[in-house]
Amino acid sequence: MLMSDSEITESEDQDVGDPRRYDPDFQGPTAKRTCTDVLCCLIFLLFILGYVLLGLLAWAHGDPRKMAYPTDSQGHFCGQKGTPNENKTVLFYFNIFRCTSPSMMLRLQCSTTQICVSRCPERFLTYLDMQFLNKEDKNYWEYYRQFCKAKAKPVETLRDLLMSGDCPLAVYPSRPFLQRCIPDLSALNGTWTPGSRMKFEDGSGQTRTMLEFREAANGISDLINARTIGLKLLEDYATSWKWILIGLTVAMALSWTFLILLRFTAGFLFWFFIFGVLGIIGYGIWYCFLEYSSIQQRPQSTFWMYGFGIQRRVNMFFHLKETWFSMMIILSAIEIIIIIVLIFLRTRIQVAIILLQEGSKAISYLPSALIYPVLTFILLSICISYWAVTAVFLATSGVPIFKVMVPAGQCIYEDETCDPEIFPYTNIPKDCPGASCNFAFYGGRSMYHNYILTFQVYNLFAFLWLINFVIALGQCALAGAFASYYWAMKKPDDIPPYPLFTAFGRAVRYHTGSLAFGSLILASVQMFKVIVEYLDRRLKKAQNSAAQFLHCCLQCCFWCLEKMVKFLNRNAYIMIALYGKNFCESTRDAFYLLMRNILKVTVTDEVTYFVLLLGKVLVSGIVGVLAFLLFTERLQIIVEGPTTLNYYWVPFLTLVFGSYMIAHGFFSVYSMCVETIFICFLEDLERNEGSPSRPYFVTPALMNILLEQGKIKKQ
Repeated sequence: MLMSDSEITESEDQDVGDPRRYDPDFQGPTAKRTCTDVLCCLIFLLFILGYVLLGLLAWAHGDPRKMAYPTDSQGHFCGQKGTPNENKTVLFYFNIFRCTSPSMMLRLQCSTTQICVSRCPERFLTYLDMQFLNKEDKNYWEYYRQFCKAKAKPVETLRDLLMSGDCPLAVYPSRPFLQRCIPDLSALNGTWTPGSRMKFEDGSGQTRTMLEFREAANGISDLINARTIGLKLLEDYATSWKWILIGLTVAMALSWTFLILLRFTAGFLFWFFIFGVLGIIGYGIWYCFLEYSSIQQRPQSTFWMYGFGIQRRVNMFFHLKETWFSMMIILSAIEIIIIIVLIFLRTRIQVAIILLQEGSKAISYLPSALIYPVLTFILLSICISYWAVTAVFLATSGVPIFKVMVPAGQCIYEDETCDPEIFPYTNIPKDCPGASCNFAFYGGRSMYHNYILTFQVYNLFAFLWLINFVIALGQCALAGAFASYYWAMKKPDDIPPYPLFTAFGRAVRYHTGSLAFGSLILASVQMFKVIVEYLDRRLKKAQNSAAQFLHCCLQCCFWCLEKMVKFLNRNAYIMIALYGKNFCESTRDAFYLLMRNILKVTVTDEVTYFVLLLGKVLVSGIVGVLAFLLFTERLQIIVEGPTTLNYYWVPFLTLVFGSYMIAHGFFSVYSMCVETIFICFLEDLERNEGSPSRPYFVTPALMNILLEQGKIKKQ
């Protein structure tokens, strides 16, 4: 019998379960099974049914156009076909200074009349000036009326204008920005600087300064800044989507190539991973140093034009010496850490290489395992798309809500709900001169609208549960297939036909409840992490040092808990694939098995994962370097890439992240293969003794390398 000294000591000192006994009938994954965790399976199916009903309900009430198109004070979309606003695609604000109100950020709507117009004003003109000039040239009224309500008529006095509310007191030179008229400060004042105090009249007799004007413009900018970035991101994706697909295809080809080469040259490929990663990081250090040396330090500007704050900040971020110096320090630290880790793990690398070769051999006998990540990717894409679409429809559910808005002064009816059809016949216009019934937001008072937030939480939790279930299903199916390979005495003759398809069918038919149970636990932990992050963002301004410390502790605890649950779940799924027991029993058996062989676990698992991590980093690094050279126009001699990008780092980071996820998908097959073989190897050591009557199923190469490392010995 082969046992380690530590195993004997541990089995005497603590209860880690009884070792497996020899069973002549055991020849791999159990064929005769029963359904496990039936109750959790029923709950999971009911939860999915509720999720489908939630999607249908959201699709029936939601309207994504509310996020894409601006809405005027009557609740109509600007530029919508088949309406009077079809040719009026831009939203115009009557009183831009109302956008500085604190309540504006709560309602996400300026408390001023808003109408759809075909173009933005190009000049500064007050209503009183227009009246004076219109006596000589009637075109002034024709120009001004396009920024008034449809049925507006000229009035004689300013008081009549305030009472009717049909026209703005003044118009300012503006330009369309995300279908909104945003004041153009440069057109109004040329070379204006933050320190200037230029004054002007706003048409109501009040004197305004340019700083007030900028504040009002920034008020609108705060509302649409996120849409600004989103629109530019979409433009960049529309420009570079072909190159992104090519890059992801290259990442897939590289991942496949590395997995195939591991079968024959695992040792060489390991060192290729090492020097490849070190080389890519070294290139990053060298490039950061060049940028750091070439940039002349400039004083940081404290003023950003409206609507472009984030864009200017991003551009300035990459034009600061401190940025490149910090990145150079970070990359240097990563390089040093990798070298130190290699020095400490140098004696264990050979074990990992043998395990990788064994995994490559298993994958070569089960080529369908390399296709399975594509199925997982499709299922994950469906889950992500369903969650995103449902979230958008939930966010845009509701009917237009109208509020009483007063242009100046106070009114007891201000901010009360109103009906625009009967508003003119109420007492409000008489009691509050100039008051109007304007669109405020989308909402409702029905039971459905009262539970929108609850539905969003349900949507997020269902998304996390489904994502983890899909991953669990893949892990269990792959574990069953690779276990069939390991427990075949004569490989590949004794490997059953279609092992992956058979293992997938067993997992779905018998163990949906167990997989749902494990994924539910993990989804709950992740949901708590999301809640902690949400509370931290909402309470950020009110936090003190103690609260920040507590938040960091919670983050650390939940991170460790999530890693531990993932580790236990993964090994539990292997035991489910082997013996067909329920989730709790499988988790216990896997935990005891690992504890009885704790030293061998530390020798193999972490080293193997480190090697595979280097492979993922290498794939994403190769694609990332090529993408960086392409999108920064450094490969124009070889190939001409996109030249009109707003942010080159958008497709660059997309490709790096996408390449890493593709490599992770393929290398996760390798990781699951190695871990399954290792678990089966530990079971093999406890069941058999290496004699002719009880031979080991482990290959001689793996057994010999463990013997050479001195981690097991014959008793």
